[in-house]
Amino acid sequence: MTELESEVLPLPPRYRFRDLLLGDQSFQSDDRVQVEFYVNENTFKERLKLFFIKNQRSSLRIRLFNFSLKLLTCLLYIVRVLLDNPEEGIGWSHIFWVDRKMPLWAVQVSIALISFLETMLLIYLSYKGNIWEQIFRISFILEMINTVPFIITIFWPPLRNLFIPVFLNCWLAKYALENMINDLHRAIQRTQSAMFNQVLILICTLLCLVFTGTCGIQHLERAGEKLSLFKSFYFCIVTFSTVGYGDVTPKIWPSQLLVVIMICVALVVLPLQFEELVYLWMERQKSGGNYSRHRAQTEKHVVLCVSSLKIDLLMDFLNEFYAHPRLQDYYVVILCPTEMDIQVRRVLQIPLWSQRVIYLQGSALKDQDLMRAKMDNGEACFILSSRNEVDRTAADHQTILRAWAVKDFAPNCPLYVQILKPENKFHVKFADHVVCEEECKYAMLALNCVCPATSTLITLLVHTSRGQEGQESPEQWQRMYGRCSGNEVYHIRMGDSKFFMEYEGKSFTYAAFHAHKKYGVCLIGIRREENKSILLNPGPRHIMAASDTCFYINITKEENSAFIFKQEEKQKKKGFAGRGTYDGPSRLPVHSIIASMGTVAMDLQNTECRPANSSKLTLPAENGSGNRRPSIAPVLELADTLSLLPCDLLSDQSEDEMTQSDEEGSAVVEYVKGYPPNSPYIGSSPTLCHLLPEKAPFCCLRLDKGCKHNSFEDAKAYGFKNKLIIVSAETAGNGLYNFIVPLRAYYRSRKELNPIVLLLDNNLDSLLQCGIIYADNLVVVDKESTMSAEEDYMADAKTIVNVQTMFRLFPSLSIITELTHPSNMRFMQFRAKDSYSLALSKLEKKERENGSNLAFMFRLPFAAGRVFSISMLDTLLYQSFVKDYMITITRLLLGLDTTPGSGYLCAMKITEDDLWIRTYGRLFQKLCSSSAEIPIGIYRTESHMFATSESQISINVEDCEDTKDVKEHWGIKTGHHRNSCSSDQSEHPLLRRKSMQWARRLSRKGNKHSSKTAEWISQQRLSLYRRSERQELSELVKNRMKHLGLPTTGYDEMNDHQNTLSYVLINPPPDTRLELNDIVYLIRSDPLAHVANDGHSRKSSCSNKLGPCNPETRDETQL
Repeated sequence: MTELESEVLPLPPRYRFRDLLLGDQSFQSDDRVQVEFYVNENTFKERLKLFFIKNQRSSLRIRLFNFSLKLLTCLLYIVRVLLDNPEEGIGWSHIFWVDRKMPLWAVQVSIALISFLETMLLIYLSYKGNIWEQIFRISFILEMINTVPFIITIFWPPLRNLFIPVFLNCWLAKYALENMINDLHRAIQRTQSAMFNQVLILICTLLCLVFTGTCGIQHLERAGEKLSLFKSFYFCIVTFSTVGYGDVTPKIWPSQLLVVIMICVALVVLPLQFEELVYLWMERQKSGGNYSRHRAQTEKHVVLCVSSLKIDLLMDFLNEFYAHPRLQDYYVVILCPTEMDIQVRRVLQIPLWSQRVIYLQGSALKDQDLMRAKMDNGEACFILSSRNEVDRTAADHQTILRAWAVKDFAPNCPLYVQILKPENKFHVKFADHVVCEEECKYAMLALNCVCPATSTLITLLVHTSRGQEGQESPEQWQRMYGRCSGNEVYHIRMGDSKFFMEYEGKSFTYAAFHAHKKYGVCLIGIRREENKSILLNPGPRHIMAASDTCFYINITKEENSAFIFKQEEKQKKKGFAGRGTYDGPSRLPVHSIIASMGTVAMDLQNTECRPANSSKLTLPAENGSGNRRPSIAPVLELADTLSLLPCDLLSDQSEDEMTQSDEEGSAVVEYVKGYPPNSPYIGSSPTLCHLLPEKAPFCCLRLDKGCKHNSFEDAKAYGFKNKLIIVSAETAGNGLYNFIVPLRAYYRSRKELNPIVLLLDNNLDSLLQCGIIYADNLVVVDKESTMSAEEDYMADAKTIVNVQTMFRLFPSLSIITELTHPSNMRFMQFRAKDSYSLALSKLEKKERENGSNLAFMFRLPFAAGRVFSISMLDTLLYQSFVKDYMITITRLLLGLDTTPGSGYLCAMKITEDDLWIRTYGRLFQKLCSSSAEIPIGIYRTESHMFATSESQISINVEDCEDTKDVKEHWGIKTGHHRNSCSSDQSEHPLLRRKSMQWARRLSRKGNKHSSKTAEWISQQRLSLYRRSERQELSELVKNRMKHLGLPTTGYDEMNDHQNTLSYVLINPPPDTRLELNDIVYLIRSDPLAHVANDGHSRKSSCSNKLGPCNPETRDETQL
């Protein structure tokens, strides 16, 4: 039985076959032996080596004991010197013999014996076959010198008073201390600091040199003047410090020789130690050292992870981050794998930043570097992509790995990630906030085509500003533009707000209008307490509740505002102090909003609030002798379905089709509303759009080549009724999806849908074939292949020169350009002899010196929305640390996200028929009462004669002390043409002719001064030169068009925008005068928000309105 139990069963056939193939027949053997493996050899020597050398904790105890013994021997030597009383006289015997007491001898002999045994044991354990290597080590020789003589005195008593240089044990103590520190770091498993070790070694070396010199000179001088130990120490300090008073000097040659030897040793050892220390210091300056755990636990800090840190990126982050008052106590830890740039180093040495910014050289993929940055204790981590890389996908991959590494190391640290390509966004969807550059860029460029200067509007909203820019300028438009640029988006709970608390239970539209009229704030959206979605302009059906979070645009947030009730103080003086502020339908008090940071105080005097049942607003008596103009209906407190105009864009297709069928000789393009069937990347938001009923063949997408479906080969043959939008890009990437969707959104009228042409080749022939003379906008996207250059700011060189060429060839074309570096926008539409641009350059430098974050805002191309840099939106990610809703609101404004019930951004143009409204506040009331739209700003275009104002503004910007008289002079010059502005001079030839007549009159006035006569003549010559140049360029373009077989009709060589300037006014005061051709930015409520509930009432309300209610006229708000 036992034999059967112990018998090993054969393996299954498949294993036996496998072993046979492998040549292994061992399964047939029954002999099995169990073998145990040891980590270390199980011998007495290996156990001793493990205890004395290999084990960190035990070896640390041994080295600490050895260090204590060496210090004790040095202390005993000092005691022996103090107790020694040498005989008077000079003799060499005093050098070789000393007076050593018996107890002291016994202690020294015991210590020497222990040290000798320990040294021999360590020599035995560390022996590796070469005994001479161990014997000739300096530490072994010193041990033998200090221990063997004491052991000999045990067996030969006459030698007990022999001098032994025990003070040399200080060098052995130094050696033991170095090894002890290394073992200490290994034992506690902490990364040792090379800088600390080197400093400690240097200090120990100095101490050992001083102690050795002190003891050696004192002993050798026993044969001379018998110096005390203190005088010998004094002599060494004076000598090593190169002072050399000369009051204490060695008298005999042995001590003098020792001094020479010690100085030579110091000249060799100390420079080596200092060199090593300086090298480590420089390396530490490059790597940045560590952010201590104690600081991380007691202070608040954020971490900025970047691939390469440029000075522009650093300053944008620091200026925007520290612009918020509650972030002043935060520290910024920069984690970057590259060495610190010279400019960055220079900036970080400024006291303003040196105390708050810490630079660490390291990688986010290494846990050691994340530990150095104390990522697990950080308040947030910002991970930015390197947009200057040629391969943007590779840059995104690096960002994704950094985000994964940070999330793995510190899962509770909030992540703020910047991604370049939209198809890579889903890899970092776990982050708290993500900004995709291409999504925002293309959506913003698309909205620039339908809502002019949307890029400027969004950029000003996401930048922190005090609204003080341009306030010392002599020009009115710069002062007003700079003041309105200080508006930002803020939030507050309605129940805690003085702005909106009184409108609880009222409609959103009522609250928005009255808050703007009373306080000058623009309410743009809300968020319900039970719903986390932000709704922009939810419409008049939304009833405000105390728990709602209100989002509004203002110069500063309500918490930083002081409310001054001027009329209430007057009433108190008159004896009406007992009357409440809001009692009855009487005149409301005047309010001034004064920001704590020195922002503009808006004094809304004579603000009048009519009762809710008032039916009309009449004009003042002086505007018409008793005659009434069209009045504006009041904004209702609660929504009345019969008084609203919420036309359903889905229910009027038949009317739209009927309108199209009435047009003769034109091809009918049918559209259906639906969601795009194919999403180009994961994470794109579905948007209801105008779609073709059937998918167009791929061959029909080529504009310049015909196919079997059509024979058109140029834009003219297609017969497009609307102006083209041309996109000049390097490749057709996934980001173009976000350019097309906002232009094809369901809420846009079919008659306003512009054909979109993608241009991948940027030569003159291609521009002419794609129909550039029929285009309204040309969007030039920055080329990825040019983003990397030897000189950083040269990355935009090719784009700028190409755009300048197109600007000269097609001056009437609206060109919207994207640049890599915002500082290069001064080269857009460059004119070498334009003094006005030079004056603006001086103004920009002055604003930068004053600490403005928006110094570039006065550049005419940026103010007009003609140029845009995606780096301007970096502040959107930085602001989200304080305002976590900014990314959501921006995406809603750009149309990247569509939330049910949330409105969208659009624009309307002020015509001559609308000027009866007069002011922006009355326009606010008209829009709120009729179509429930919320205006948020104005895009204004003014005629401007740059030639006559060049010298004046150049002088005024430089010398602002006499601004009072100069402002009056400028007011005379520019006050007459404000109402004659035009965004498109070709549409108003009479207006252009009048502006030219005004310019001539202005020039004649200037001729009275002899100093300006020559300037006027030179400007006339320059205009003639420009005209001839434009004619030459026109002939060039027409010849190329004839060569390509294209008709030359439609090319207007004389039409340009050189005599106009445009700018954006965000949330202007209610008393701002409206001007002809102003474009008003609107947030229109969602037309699909109440389709299901109010379909019948909408039809009736549409039929009862004064104006037509169809989608074609819906986008042009009827005033």
